[in-house]
Amino acid sequence: MSDLIRIGSRGSPLALIQSEWVRDRIRERHPHLRVEIEIIQTKGDKLLDAPLAKLGDKGLFVKELETALLDGAVDLAVHSAKDMPTQIPAGLGIIAFTEREDVRDVFVANPRLLADVGAGAGLGGGFSLDDVPRGARVGSSSLRRRSQLLALRPDLEVVDIRGNVETRLRKVVDEEMAGTILAAAGLARLGRADAGAFAFSFDQMLPAVGQGALAIEASTDHPRLRELHAALGHRPTALAVAAERALLGALEGGCQVPIAAHADWRVGGERGAGVLVLRAYVGSLDGSVTMRSEHVRLANDPEGLGIFLAAELLERGAGDILDEIRSQ
Repeated sequence: MSDLIRIGSRGSPLALIQSEWVRDRIRERHPHLRVEIEIIQTKGDKLLDAPLAKLGDKGLFVKELETALLDGAVDLAVHSAKDMPTQIPAGLGIIAFTEREDVRDVFVANPRLLADVGAGAGLGGGFSLDDVPRGARVGSSSLRRRSQLLALRPDLEVVDIRGNVETRLRKVVDEEMAGTILAAAGLARLGRADAGAFAFSFDQMLPAVGQGALAIEASTDHPRLRELHAALGHRPTALAVAAERALLGALEGGCQVPIAAHADWRVGGERGAGVLVLRAYVGSLDGSVTMRSEHVRLANDPEGLGIFLAAELLERGAGDILDEIRSQ
């Protein structure tokens, strides 16, 4: 059995920070293992000029990493869990979800706008969505964020913006946008948590499925599966993300449709097993039609919870909303 663990990672600064974190956790738990990172470029990293929704979302940021796993070129692949399709290739599996960071979305305002309204930098600076001027341009390539933002502020113009975090922050200034929306977890991992002007509440904007967690993918017959899971896995996060992914799969969703979900594991239930509170959102592209739902269930059946809430949304007409979006 080899003592070398090769981690496949995208080459963006955020992806490398995440992979380095995974490498360090493995080394801490199993110091006898040698851990190296191999950079693998994905389709989503190469095609930066087209909107995400027009590229297709079947493994846009993961397919090349999965190919490397199947070919034996790497032992692990580190993904942002929100990038993972609900269908995993045969022979591969998500062996661990890491403990979640802050799952919220944050609004990153143009520094000029902050100065104009007299707000300070950071989440405590006093800036809010009400301070964004009417008709202002906000950058986002996420249909989920677009839908929920326009449901709150239909006067805004949402324009596509792609690239790594620093590229997006630069485009906000260069292209004179009011701001953009990013994941709090990504900003924190990059040491840029202070860039966020305010965090959206879950009543305003639910996150992407799996947001804030890392998904560790490997061959299901890898000889060090148990060691790697023990070093990286976080059960409450795994239960929560399982419920969210089951809902997404039942709605046949992905990057091309505005679906959001967040499951929260809480202490309670039979024998202290815990309960999951799952919230979900489906909306039209312009935010004019929105649908929210919530359900609580024992944490011993997270997939059942996700499927149940998806069925409820479909019964209320979510399928019609999603079918119309797919037809566009």
